[in-house]
Amino acid sequence: MSLKSPHVWKPLNWFYRDRHRADQPPSAPRWIDTFNDRLAVKMTVMFGSIWCVYMFTVFSLLPLVNASWQGPLLYISNCIQLVALPALMVGNAVIARGTDQRAIEDHTALMEILNDVREELAQVRAFTAGIAQAQKENTERPADLISFANEAVITVNEATASKS
Repeated sequence: MSLKSPHVWKPLNWFYRDRHRADQPPSAPRWIDTFNDRLAVKMTVMFGSIWCVYMFTVFSLLPLVNASWQGPLLYISNCIQLVALPALMVGNAVIARGTDQRAIEDHTALMEILNDVREELAQVRAFTAGIAQAQKENTERPADLISFANEAVITVNEATASKS
């Protein structure tokens, strides 16, 4: 007989704190989380700009001016890569969260519109069904018309009054 501990060890709970279960509402973000998200988005925008491309191009051409700078510049470029890659990933994740929220809102709005369209379509079908039934009855009934000098028209087989 084995006894299981009720506690499940999760070593990175603090790391995935912003992830919540579907049955629990998300908690309000702390100020440090808001700061981190804003910084990550700003760094993503900065690293994704053409000015950053120009700066890194000039930076990569500096060893042509003085070859002895190549070692320190290589170290600096490695540091930039070590900082930029996680910053870009976190920034994209933060931006994707906003995109996911907008997609959920769009889906909800579109489902409401679809339900409205379905209701209107049902009303139009009910309305046109009555018209189609009357048209069918009129086409099945023989119409014997007698005309006298284009002034008086007499219908021999008149439809009976509909029962209410």
